[in-house]
Amino acid sequence: MILGVLSDTHSLLLPKKLLEGLKGVDLIIHAGDLCDAGIIKTLKTIAPVKAVQGNMDEESLKKKLPLKEMFEAEGVKVGVYHGHGGGRNALANVQEQFKDDDVDLVIFGHSHQPFNEKIGKTVYFNPGSPNDAVRAPYFSYGRIELAAGRIKPSIIKI
Repeated sequence: MILGVLSDTHSLLLPKKLLEGLKGVDLIIHAGDLCDAGIIKTLKTIAPVKAVQGNMDEESLKKKLPLKEMFEAEGVKVGVYHGHGGGRNALANVQEQFKDDDVDLVIFGHSHQPFNEKIGKTVYFNPGSPNDAVRAPYFSYGRIELAAGRIKPSIIKI
């Protein structure tokens, strides 16, 4: 199974390279800060979508999307959370959010900073943003291959 992963699109135009790169994925994960529902409609034309709410999303969108998502795919327990919370550190916020959950992979956003690291038994993955880099050195999204309990994550620069 191949996941296309993005976050922090903030109602901005989605780059053509992103849309082309998502073709052929089995599932698209958006880790919050879509800001409006139009992004989901666009992504659903490519593949099924799972999304969580971010701190900047419209109230109507927050009512439709979960704050936190957990599911299993190909023997991998996946958690998705935007990354906002009590502190400014998105990684610390997601670690706190999933501290009592048995997850193999945590997908998050919020910081706009790409991150791909295994800490303990869990892979923490932030795809960055494909169109709103803020302080990140480049635009990016993610691709994660899941097979028989194995996780192969990649950050893709745009």
